Amino acid sequence: MTFRAVLLGLLGAALICGLTYFNDAVMHQTYLVGNNMPISVYGTLIVFVVLLNPLLYFLHKRLALSGAEIAVIACLTLAACVIPGSGLMRTFTTTLILPHQMVKTTAGWEAPKDGNAWRSSHESVVQKLPPGMLVDVTPQNENTVLNGFVQGLSVGNKDIGLGQIPWSAWARTLTFWLPLLFTFWIGLLGLSLVVHRQWADYEQLPYPIAAFTQSLLPEDGQGGLPAIVRNKLFWCSTIPVALFHLNNYLCLAHPGMLTFSRQLQLSTLQPLIPTLVRGGVGWWFFGPTIYFTVIAVAYLLPSDVSLSLAVGPVLWGAVTGALLGYGVQMSSQDFNAGNATAFGAYFGFMLVLLYNGRHYYTAVLKSALFNQKTDELRPESVWGARLFLLASLLCTVYISILGKLDWQLTVVYLALSVMIFLVMSRILAETGAFFIQANFGPIAVFSGLFGAGAIGPQALLIIIMLSTVMLVDPREAFMPFITNTFKLLDLRQVQVGRFAGWAVVALIIGFAVAVPATLYWQYRYGANAQDAWSTNNVPHMPFDGAIAAEQHLQAQGILKSAVGVTGWGHFLQMKPRPQFLLTFVIGAGLVLLFTMGRLRFSKWPLHPVLFLIWTTYPGVCFAFSFFLGWLVKLGITRFGGGATYRNMMPLLLGLIAGDMLGGLATIIIGAITYLHTGQPPKSFGIMPG
Repeated sequence: MTFRAVLLGLLGAALICGLTYFNDAVMHQTYLVGNNMPISVYGTLIVFVVLLNPLLYFLHKRLALSGAEIAVIACLTLAACVIPGSGLMRTFTTTLILPHQMVKTTAGWEAPKDGNAWRSSHESVVQKLPPGMLVDVTPQNENTVLNGFVQGLSVGNKDIGLGQIPWSAWARTLTFWLPLLFTFWIGLLGLSLVVHRQWADYEQLPYPIAAFTQSLLPEDGQGGLPAIVRNKLFWCSTIPVALFHLNNYLCLAHPGMLTFSRQLQLSTLQPLIPTLVRGGVGWWFFGPTIYFTVIAVAYLLPSDVSLSLAVGPVLWGAVTGALLGYGVQMSSQDFNAGNATAFGAYFGFMLVLLYNGRHYYTAVLKSALFNQKTDELRPESVWGARLFLLASLLCTVYISILGKLDWQLTVVYLALSVMIFLVMSRILAETGAFFIQANFGPIAVFSGLFGAGAIGPQALLIIIMLSTVMLVDPREAFMPFITNTFKLLDLRQVQVGRFAGWAVVALIIGFAVAVPATLYWQYRYGANAQDAWSTNNVPHMPFDGAIAAEQHLQAQGILKSAVGVTGWGHFLQMKPRPQFLLTFVIGAGLVLLFTMGRLRFSKWPLHPVLFLIWTTYPGVCFAFSFFLGWLVKLGITRFGGGATYRNMMPLLLGLIAGDMLGGLATIIIGAITYLHTGQPPKSFGIMPG
């Protein structure tokens, strides 16, 4: 790790955190991050290794960056990608301030006229949150702090400065949340150090995204130019795909141009398969969109994995559609079968991960706690375990004291959160599915396993608030980013232990840049009203959930007893919902069954990852493209053999490069258009929104 590589990597982290909100919410362009394979990072990487680095090599050999240096730069930038977009800042600031506006217009949020066992006659639901969880809005500062956030503070073409942001009102809530988020992510960094050796060395997972990135990096003595870009097949797919996206983008400004659609129109077939329509996947199955990058990723995977990712949503739609045909409802006001099944699948898959690595993890834990040294363990794995345990303890104490949530519930909440990120990281490492959502959160688990009477509206409110801030949309998640970068660094023989320390610095820089940058644009132009998810849906979640629980408990006449439950009483009062337990067991059982089948039978056709994605929006979006990739691989290997499969690899990797370059080009053109006209260009996206 050279000084210039670290410096450029930290600069990349600062740039991605400083520009993302402007690109996503002001210009409304293709997301700079958007998922765990950011177009901005990988597109820039391709431009650098194809054009800039060879130019530096031509000027002077020492000016060109080595493959290891480029890997460090990309990995440090990726480490900070969790902060500026959907991973945090897209919903962070709106969640912390907009409830003050919503309480004025949302029925049920205001203080009850006669009070009740939970809220007095002068307490709105917003006031039930512990101090510091929301921005300090008072009658004296409301016009600037709240109205300025909603409508913007700039007048006409007059700009505002960073000093005009009402920092004093934001100080307490930022002081509450940022240390918690930072500590939690540091814990995930430590956990990533622990699982890395098990996954990369012992289980030898494919890491498709890291493999693609590795192919782009130059080797010594190649004139700064990677081997793959010397291959004509690579450009035979890269250039057409990039031009495809560029053409469609230009068509937005020039409607007379010929547009090429990636979406197939098969709606006339809907009457033939009504079950899928009832199952909720008809919109996708009869109108799938082709994603070139996903086709290439599928080509890199074992056939059973890509086939599982392709058929999963179809199976879920068929099952739910058939049950609905018999009058069996899959969801109600307080229960969703998809959420419970997904939780069961994640839990079952986590058990599989722990069982597969039981000897290694036990050795790491013993060494971390009792300093039992062994030659088989790397020092970074042991220190990672200690970091994870320490961060977990600090988060538990922090939430229990400042968040005023019983430590017993805090431990359960953190365990569920860690499980989600651990399994998501494994999905990325094993399948390359770079857009992942769990389709359940801790609140679904608490409601299903405990019941509102055992949790109480106050604890429920805090749990939903924590979830809303920390993992409401983990499509851009820290641990998947980190585990993938560790593999890339291994391939370039860079010490992951040393890199982990600089990843912490990248996070600090990311926070220092992303928070003021996001607040600046929001106070300049107002909150992004076009993004209803961040400005309406998410800020409502904690309080709507708490009010629903309050009304439910009040109707049952047990609100007073529920409010009084504390400590271990939450467990003693547990009343799991039978339908939740049933679907949970089904989800976990299917994962365990398919895992055993895959281990015992060499020709077992499907991978248990099927049940981790089959109820999710990303799984539905990418299923058809995974099917195409599986079909391409099947045809090439069957008729051409292994040699042809390897020879065709550059052609498929070019599909990814074309997506990345096409997306980067549209981002740059959009920025130039905005700077020239002062008006945001028309929205354009390459990956799912």
